[in-house]
Parts: sequence; C-alpha cells; structure tokens
Amino acid sequence: MQEKLHIKKGDTVVVITGESKGQKGRILELDRKKKRAIVEGVNLVSKHTKPNAQTPQGGIIKKEATIHISNLMLVDPASGEGTRVGKKLNKNEKLVRYSKKSGEEIK
Repeated sequence: MQEKLHIKKGDTVVVITGESKGQKGRILELDRKKKRAIVEGVNLVSKHTKPNAQTPQGGIIKKEATIHISNLMLVDPASGEGTRVGKKLNKNEKLVRYSKKSGEEIK
C-alpha cells in the first residue's frame, strides 16, 4: 500500500526551501514511491536536445525537474500563503483535508 501524502496532483503549492524558494505552482505529476513532484514553472533545468520531429530546430529547452515533497507546502485557499495540512471527518462522515492555518476545507 502506498503512503498517504499531504499533497495531490493539481494542488497549488509553494516551495519553502531550496533554489526555487518562494515560487508557487500547480503540481503536474507526483511520484509516490520516490516522494517527488513536478511543479509547473518551478525548478527549471536546461535540457540540450538534438533536432527531431517535435523540435526541428533543436537547442536548449527549459524543462521542469522533480522536487522533493518535503520542500513543498500547500497553499491555503483563504490567505494564499503556505499552510500545514490536517485530516478530519466532515458532516457526511467523510475524511477530508483541511488547512491548519484557516481551518478551511481543501477541495
């Protein structure tokens, strides 16, 4: 069984440490085994490519690299700042994530 994580694909996160500190973006991919995520517009690396059908010109392409999930924090829907995530039962007895900063439920 795979471990439950504090973030999901599609969440908006902020980078809390490292070279890209302070940048916000949406999670595009999540590797649960390696605990790494690809975040839109964050941790860009230069990839040198040969000319091919997709890139007839070739050259240097900027591409997002993975970042460890411990360096990411979910953005609070109310304030727009980073927040820790908790889990609780809602009115329908369903387990949901909530923001520890504002107490608001995360969709």
